[in-house]
Amino acid sequence: MAKKEVLGKGLSALIPNVSPTAVTGIKLSNIIPNPYQPRDTFDAEALSELAASIKALGIIQPLTLRRIADDKYQIISGERRFRAAGMAGLETVPAYIRQADDTAMLEMAIVENIQRENLDAIETAMSFQRLMDECNLTQEEMAERVGKKRATIANFLRLLKLPEEIQKELKIGRISVGHAKAILSVEDPKMQIQLCRQATEAGWSVRQMESKVSLGQRKKESPVPEKALPELYSSLGKEFERRFGNKASLKRSSNGNVTLTVRFKDDGQASLFFETLKTI
Repeated sequence: MAKKEVLGKGLSALIPNVSPTAVTGIKLSNIIPNPYQPRDTFDAEALSELAASIKALGIIQPLTLRRIADDKYQIISGERRFRAAGMAGLETVPAYIRQADDTAMLEMAIVENIQRENLDAIETAMSFQRLMDECNLTQEEMAERVGKKRATIANFLRLLKLPEEIQKELKIGRISVGHAKAILSVEDPKMQIQLCRQATEAGWSVRQMESKVSLGQRKKESPVPEKALPELYSSLGKEFERRFGNKASLKRSSNGNVTLTVRFKDDGQASLFFETLKTI
């Protein structure tokens, strides 16, 4: 199914086996919120602005509901409009009534939110995860439902692998998805958190974050140069070879320790070396 075809036909094309009815007026008091609502926060200022618009112009886009009992309805999509309508003092709202079971309702609610609401990146990622876990959709099926590329969905899902602290910063907008993608290329969670903190404190751009990550990886991959040994150790190695006839090498590690390595051609040479040591 082509993306244009999916996006142009509304929820009935996105979610099969649901039956819409004509728009009708429903009392707000008879509507209950959606327990499957993917959004977990609603911006108070944005709600107030929407309420003012509804008060002046009414609700332009009807809510989508399902009947759960006589004169009782549950929101499938449009919870922001429902809340704003209450703030605006409306007693009834226009709505489509659809027949849907719990799974179809969850799927519709999530797809509707992903397509039409301004979810933050973590809410979007969690919505995709719920579609996989609770609706048994594959990434390919989700891509078809929401009209996004499979790679885009995979990138959102990767955000859920970040430490909780970073997810919170992403959720409130202190870092962007671009920052998060750069952080994901670092494997160590502690280093991920450190980079995130530095980015928020210094106000790094995405390019700066990518540069810092790249620099850190180059340092990690570069071997620590061996420290040069004083002439004393060179003389010690030569004297060792003169006395015992074995090849020897000395190296200083990055922490300052010096290692002596002795090489033997065979077991006989090792035995001779041992006997020589006992006579010293």
